[in-house]
Amino acid sequence: MQGTIATSAHLLVRIRHQKLSNLLGILNCLRNRTAAVKRKIEWEVFGLGNKTYEHYNKVAIYVDKRLEELGANRVFELGLGDDDANIEDDFITWKDRFWPAVCDHFGIEGGGEEVLIRQYRLLEQPEVQPDRIYTGEIARLHSIQNQRPPFDAKNPFLAPIKVNRELHKGGGRSCMHIELSIDGSKMRYDAGDHVAMFPVNDKSLVEKLGQLCKADLDTVFSLINTDTDSSKKHPFPCPTTYRTALTHYLEITAIPRTHILKELAEYCTDEKEKELLRSMASISPEGKEKYQSWIQDACRNIVHILEDIKSCRPPIDHVCELLPRLQPRYYSISSSAKLHPTDVHVTAVLVEYKTPTGRINKGVATTYLKNKQPQGSEEVKVPVFIRKSQFRLPTKPETPIIMVGPGTGLAPFRGFIQERQFLRDEGKTVGESILYFGCRKRSEDYIYESELEEWVKKGTLNLKAAFSRDQGKKVYVQHLLEQDADLIWNVIGENKGHFYICGDAKNMAVDVRNILVKILSTKGNMSEADAVQYIKKMEAQKRYSADVWS
Repeated sequence: MQGTIATSAHLLVRIRHQKLSNLLGILNCLRNRTAAVKRKIEWEVFGLGNKTYEHYNKVAIYVDKRLEELGANRVFELGLGDDDANIEDDFITWKDRFWPAVCDHFGIEGGGEEVLIRQYRLLEQPEVQPDRIYTGEIARLHSIQNQRPPFDAKNPFLAPIKVNRELHKGGGRSCMHIELSIDGSKMRYDAGDHVAMFPVNDKSLVEKLGQLCKADLDTVFSLINTDTDSSKKHPFPCPTTYRTALTHYLEITAIPRTHILKELAEYCTDEKEKELLRSMASISPEGKEKYQSWIQDACRNIVHILEDIKSCRPPIDHVCELLPRLQPRYYSISSSAKLHPTDVHVTAVLVEYKTPTGRINKGVATTYLKNKQPQGSEEVKVPVFIRKSQFRLPTKPETPIIMVGPGTGLAPFRGFIQERQFLRDEGKTVGESILYFGCRKRSEDYIYESELEEWVKKGTLNLKAAFSRDQGKKVYVQHLLEQDADLIWNVIGENKGHFYICGDAKNMAVDVRNILVKILSTKGNMSEADAVQYIKKMEAQKRYSADVWS
């Protein structure tokens, strides 16, 4: 989430993935100075969110409402961006109405056409010593060669891959089970946490992009911020080579946002191609439609665009400035530290698909992992760190739990079940563990089949499996939940058990929540509103948890 609060004293507060408590601290400060708020603060807020999540843009809405309550003066209406649709389009549409309103409010005469100004200047550095050149480090120079704790997002640990095996038995798709050693790293994890992995881009794509930009990829360079007061001096670690930047630091397979197309248009020598890019970067209905079909639906990345817009040959340094940073990929850990204290297990589906243009697109991280196969005594390593989660087993082992995890949504629950089996083996009383798992076919993509069946035999697990394509009419975990209304009410209503969901946020998680509301209404004799409040109370008590993605 991100928003902007502006005041006449030029106060600028940016909220970017920060704790709500930090924001509340700001607002509490404002609350104690209501008179000053009425006299000085003028504000406008644009929030970034995703409608597949329940609390869509909640922070931005709260900030806007609270400032109004404090008597501040709203300069322009609240804007909300939805990342499930086209968040950039939402912002540009809002921004194009926002600036005229601001100029009118402050009596400022608006300028003419928008001028594209580069944020960074290029400095080629052929004389830099090799030991001063970044080769993929996230922050500290030589941190890859000289590893030292603590390990985190800016200092990842190079974890050896001990196991990389296929889980699917057929069907043409691939799902990997990977075991990473964190021995000696001093990193700790709990079942339900995430492991983050820094991938690298495919070498052939990097080479292709260099060719399209007519660049020498081994040139050493720095991009330096033209704003000398900015704390961000470079867009990524510098000095480095173009090859390293495109391999380790930049997202070259992502679908480009419209502002990138606007910048690329300036390098077209063919007027029709220039107009095409400008149109797709505009907010006109025709431009939006073209962007949707030609860029998003066709899954074109920067390489594909330059391949198809043949007169567009931007300088490689500007491409490096425009592209977003390559982000770490997060995976739910599929093991328990009780059983595997020095290993982290990952369960990941290989992303690979054919686009409408006939190209084969591959996922950055899963393709990188697929090629990381341990060979004999030679270690194969990947940079990782642990991210703590609120997705936790009950503190009392005797508390019953229900887990809903189709496909790789099973990952954290494998860790949960491992832990519960470990406790049972120690002679402790463990509550009922019910798992709703789903996949296409038992014979193809039933991952961890032998493990699950063994836990069932030992009495640790009550397994409910839906194989959607093993019969004429498709069956999903949602159908199994509807059939088990009495069981679910017994666990979460009568025995105060915990309920967990992991997987697709857009469809599955929404369906499951709605089914739960229905079960609570019918079995708990509640109104729909009361059932919704019951789930909210469960969330507050950490009895209802979701680890979902869209």
